[in-house]
Amino acid sequence: MFPIIPANSATAAGPNDEGIFGYGKTGSYLSMTNLVSNAGVVASDVAGVGTARTGLAATQYGGDKGIFGFGSTGSDVSITNLVSNAGVVASDQAATTGTARYSLAACSYGGDKGIFGFGYGTPDTGVTNLVSNAGVVASDVAAVGTGRHQSAACEYGGDKAIFGFGDTGSDTPCDITNLVSNAGVVASDVTGVGTARRELAACGYGEDKGIFGYGEVSASPYYVGMSNLVSNTGVVASDVSVVGTKRSGLAACEYGGGKGIFGFGNPGPTNVTNLVSDTGVIASDQAATTGTARRFLAACSFN
Repeated sequence: MFPIIPANSATAAGPNDEGIFGYGKTGSYLSMTNLVSNAGVVASDVAGVGTARTGLAATQYGGDKGIFGFGSTGSDVSITNLVSNAGVVASDQAATTGTARYSLAACSYGGDKGIFGFGYGTPDTGVTNLVSNAGVVASDVAAVGTGRHQSAACEYGGDKAIFGFGDTGSDTPCDITNLVSNAGVVASDVTGVGTARRELAACGYGEDKGIFGYGEVSASPYYVGMSNLVSNTGVVASDVSVVGTKRSGLAACEYGGGKGIFGFGNPGPTNVTNLVSDTGVIASDQAATTGTARRFLAACSFN
């Protein structure tokens, strides 16, 4: 017999096959995107759609689609752009919601929804905005946890999420983390594990785990190359030295069902990419890199 599925029940979406890097900054604000295949190959630039900006964030939603949101054009914005399950970026959504800000983070939760959180404001904020499974961004949810910017976020446990690290202001990197339930509720601060840093990136891997990687500390030589794995119960592990170019201001996303990719960033900017295996091992720099070198971009998975 076939199982009976109750009406309106939700099934957690599986990990996606492809990814997309988008927007960012060189000497000017950019809007181009680069698709990532299910083999981790980064494609050449696709002409940008939507407002060119930097310091934005991105998350998947609806199981197989994505959304870029917020950022800076020189002024803080709350612009969003949907990404179809074929990786096509739509023009700016007419209705924008949420406090305009940049240097925030985003990830999926609940199997088919997303969340934008934290960011640079006056002062740094901890507000969040939930994204429905239809790509609709909700109004601000009052901050829980320490306001900060330049943090990162990823999913874990199949339907939960975690925000971690960042800068709490006045050049103060932190190692704080905040868990997100499968209903999108952000928990209070957890004392961090790992090197306090900002301008890092994070993504899921292995279908139910996550990884934070790279970043910047407040003392020379600034750029760092460590990573921290996140278990399927949301426990952050201590630093692991990574292979590849140390950098910050990069982005990361899932691809290939259970793998990940870190790409672009400072110094330079650069277009270096590093693949993450389905066991959380970061590979050395890919020899062939494609796409405009840039920093402070965003990435998410789709399809």
